[in-house]
Amino acid sequence: MDRTASVKRPKIFVLDTNVVLHDSRAIYSFQENDVYIPVTVIEELDKFKKGDDILSFNARNFVRELDKISCNSLFEKGISLGRNKGIIKIEMGHAYTQEMRDSLCDDIPDHRIIATAMWLHQNMTGRTVILVTKDINMRLKAKALGLMAQDYLTGHIEEKKVIRNEKEIISIKKVPSKTYEAIANGVNSFHYSALGISKRPRNNQLFKIFLSGQESIPARFNGKSDMVERILPIKAFNISARNQEQMLAMNALMDKDIDIVALTGYAGTGKTLLALACALEQADDFDSILLSRPVIPLKNQDLGFIPGSINNKISPYMLPLFDNLTVIKNNLPENSDKIEKIEQMLNSKKLQISPLAYIRGRSLSKTFFIVDESQNLTPHEIKTIITRASEGTKLVFTGDLFQIDQPYLDINSNGLAHLCEGFRGQEVFEHVNLIKGERSKLSQLAGRLL
Repeated sequence: MDRTASVKRPKIFVLDTNVVLHDSRAIYSFQENDVYIPVTVIEELDKFKKGDDILSFNARNFVRELDKISCNSLFEKGISLGRNKGIIKIEMGHAYTQEMRDSLCDDIPDHRIIATAMWLHQNMTGRTVILVTKDINMRLKAKALGLMAQDYLTGHIEEKKVIRNEKEIISIKKVPSKTYEAIANGVNSFHYSALGISKRPRNNQLFKIFLSGQESIPARFNGKSDMVERILPIKAFNISARNQEQMLAMNALMDKDIDIVALTGYAGTGKTLLALACALEQADDFDSILLSRPVIPLKNQDLGFIPGSINNKISPYMLPLFDNLTVIKNNLPENSDKIEKIEQMLNSKKLQISPLAYIRGRSLSKTFFIVDESQNLTPHEIKTIITRASEGTKLVFTGDLFQIDQPYLDINSNGLAHLCEGFRGQEVFEHVNLIKGERSKLSQLAGRLL
């Protein structure tokens, strides 16, 4: 018996350009298996090297990583990626097979990468060859040609965990009579065991405690005191909560012990409005208030179609943030000194509304920083923002996990989902999922049905 025949040989993973643009260190994520980079990927990265967005950063970082290990072997036999790792090799281009010429008409980078993977599949006898791409269409084409293809799974959060994070609030429907009486008599905090809960809840676990019929009260477990605390209505810059989820959100936004807040929910649930109102209410406690969002729909070539300076080109994408500020101002009495305070903060730049790219390099010291549409950020971008936060800074990430515009992200791999899962149970973190639209009945209906 040939013993070598029974030895399982490492797989070959062929990486698409979008994989290294998503994760510049992706080559180290395949254990003992070999990683092949089609030369077409290197060509495509040239288009992304210049710029200040995350794709440009990852393109530059990946090229630097290759440069560290670059030598002739990188193109010939490959170079080891380290202990218990496979090799990395840049694979030169290969001609289309007849089947590819019959099926795929256009000569485009995607098809050249597939041709490279196809050549390896046909010539690397006894090796399993897998094309790794975040492009669903490319995976379908590869599979149609008989190639194995999969998404880049490193860092993916299981869908059941994402769904769990969307249902953070636990309903308590059977309250012991003593606790019911205490709540009715105005007691606002009690030990979790008084609710019939035997296991200690995680930090900042949220509750809806049903007292009778459909009547319920919102509450939160305080890990420091081991008490479940009733959440009472509060007002921030004349903005009040319209439902219990908004009450929980405002409580987290105003709590000085919570440094990071994630607010999720579809459009019209009040995520950004509540965050901005609570930031303005606490303006005296911070040196600055920053409200930002990634400009995902814009590419360098698209900016030219909007006339004016770069600020003129980008300002239309910041309008939703200014709209929330207008709502707050319109909700104040005409002669309110708070309107004048907002104008003063805007003029002195204590309150700034700006694209995320303009803020990314700044140090965040005693700042109330609201990042809108953060489902369009990568885990690396979220981490970069958080690690820049100094003492006294509060970070608020808002977004809809089911409305992702970034082409290389999905519900399982976006930064907001990673934040909610990674920080779950930490004392400094709270996640509130807003479920009821308050913009209008039409907006709520659209968010639910469309």
